[in-house]
Amino acid sequence: MTGFAELGPSPFLEGFALRDYRPAEGPALRLAMAGKGPPLLLLHGHPQTHVTWRKIAPALARDFTVIAADLRGHGDSAKPEGGPDHASYSKRAMAADMAGLMAALGHPRFAVAGHDRGGRVAHRLALDHPQAVSRLAVLDIAPTATMYARTDRNFATRYFWWFFLIQPAPLPERLIAGDPEFFLRRHIDGQSKTPGATGPAAFAEYLRCYMDPATRHAICEDYRASAGIDLEHDAADAGRKLAAPLLALWGAQGTVGQLYDVLETWREKAGDVRGHALDCGHTLQEERPEEVLAALRGFFSA
Repeated sequence: MTGFAELGPSPFLEGFALRDYRPAEGPALRLAMAGKGPPLLLLHGHPQTHVTWRKIAPALARDFTVIAADLRGHGDSAKPEGGPDHASYSKRAMAADMAGLMAALGHPRFAVAGHDRGGRVAHRLALDHPQAVSRLAVLDIAPTATMYARTDRNFATRYFWWFFLIQPAPLPERLIAGDPEFFLRRHIDGQSKTPGATGPAAFAEYLRCYMDPATRHAICEDYRASAGIDLEHDAADAGRKLAAPLLALWGAQGTVGQLYDVLETWREKAGDVRGHALDCGHTLQEERPEEVLAALRGFFSA
């Protein structure tokens, strides 16, 4: 059955209602929605879900119609098979999900902010659907192709999972299954530079999703796609620049901020780029929510 199913209030995003969107084609998607005003799509990264926006989404909903969605394969969204080339988890497929979702909600044009994997989906969304994306913000990423092209020992050591999760199935899936909670905790604690930023309730929610073997397999497929078909798509679009204005925010204490000139990497991909670092690690919206809120509100209200 296509359409939206109402699921009741969100236990994590104050004032938000949970829905499932079941399109005629493609996977079912979980989302939380609230607010009035211009539409704003929020996309999470790995290993989080839409719950990662809990500290700023309610405030954003005072000015925007906020839609925080779980990417396919993550959270409570459906987890299709990746296929032989992992194309079901290409950022092109994930971006198409979100374009379809926003159109179904009556928002053919909208702003988008994405953290980590969600930022990569937002980048592809703005490339493939330029008529839909008015502005985009990317949190703590440099472009995927740039990061792979500049890989060295330092980056590979810090971001080991980029090279571990892409190994052929079922190697990473089986190894993580030995102790998913340990892997998740080390991943989150290793990237955050602000103790307590995630909090016990949010960690428990992330762990609930991570305990599902289908989620862990989908996450691996997401990374496998990034190291394969996504790079092919990026190479085909190497000469194109984004039309939409882009805001880049990053953590000064994190790997991206320490290894890259973040604004320079995005100026290779977009014509209108601005942004700055925050004094934190990777998960800006959990570590420095007030600063992220101010930056997003100012950028998307312009």
